[in-house]
Amino acid sequence: METSDRRPIVVIAGPTASGKSKAAMDVAEAFNGAIVNADSMQVYRELRVLTARPGLDEICRVPHFLYGVLPAAEVCSAGRWLEMAAAAIAEVRAMGRLPVVVGGTGFYLRALMEGLSPIPEVPEAARTEARRLHGELGPDAFRARLAGVDPEAAERLPAGDTQRLIRAYEVAVGTGRRLTDWQAEETAGPAVPGWFASIVLVPPRDALYAAVDARFLRMMERGALDEVKALLALGLDPELPAMKAVGVRELAAVLKGETELLRAVEEARRATRHYAKRQFTWLRHQLVGSMVIPAQYSESHKSEMFSFIRQFVLTTQS
Repeated sequence: METSDRRPIVVIAGPTASGKSKAAMDVAEAFNGAIVNADSMQVYRELRVLTARPGLDEICRVPHFLYGVLPAAEVCSAGRWLEMAAAAIAEVRAMGRLPVVVGGTGFYLRALMEGLSPIPEVPEAARTEARRLHGELGPDAFRARLAGVDPEAAERLPAGDTQRLIRAYEVAVGTGRRLTDWQAEETAGPAVPGWFASIVLVPPRDALYAAVDARFLRMMERGALDEVKALLALGLDPELPAMKAVGVRELAAVLKGETELLRAVEEARRATRHYAKRQFTWLRHQLVGSMVIPAQYSESHKSEMFSFIRQFVLTTQS
């Protein structure tokens, strides 16, 4: 839903092990922010190690929201997460802080930035054309082009809100109806007003997979096997989302005497790489970043990223 609410929201997205949590910490510390989780597994209380949830040090340095807030026995749908995220963002704003939403669950991020509405699937050709035009024309000229098919969206959205500009264009072209008209029929999920700037981390796959492998070994050192043992002791339905978290099935097989530990670790690392690949593909094709970092996040990216966010925040205040 387009909105005249000019308050900024920063979104940092990326596949698992891409460094997005560190990027979010850096942004939150530099811009008086608070972090809101958009990872579908980090919401579960029992999955601290296997989801690489922020530790006590990070939580003490910067306020964190929606981490470990639900028991593994419950289901967190996109609609439920959106309700919690809307409340968390409102609380962050009441604290006078900048909301920094971070995660790799694409559907959650789309729900946050676009809302949950009965918009039909947009043809891939329309998505591709919108992305191509934006890259070719640049933000200002693209917004002028958008005015030809959805003048209301073009008027309300700032040139820097890349994601929503492209979304408005692809929906108008792909469905023959303006996004604003579709969103007037929204039936589920609260609106989260504000202007979004999205930073997307897309590291080279070889580097990403190496980071995935190294991180899983650290998880094992930090007690991943004991975490799965405690989870199994709850006797939960194996079809629950938390029971399908990457690493749970593989390590559960060890505890049940069905496989050796070394084999399970390798299978879990492989499963994590496959998960990262799916996230990578979704982010590349479905989430157009206002800023894209084509690398694993590191200190070397802070200056450029901070400059981008500083300009975005200033734009929302002008």
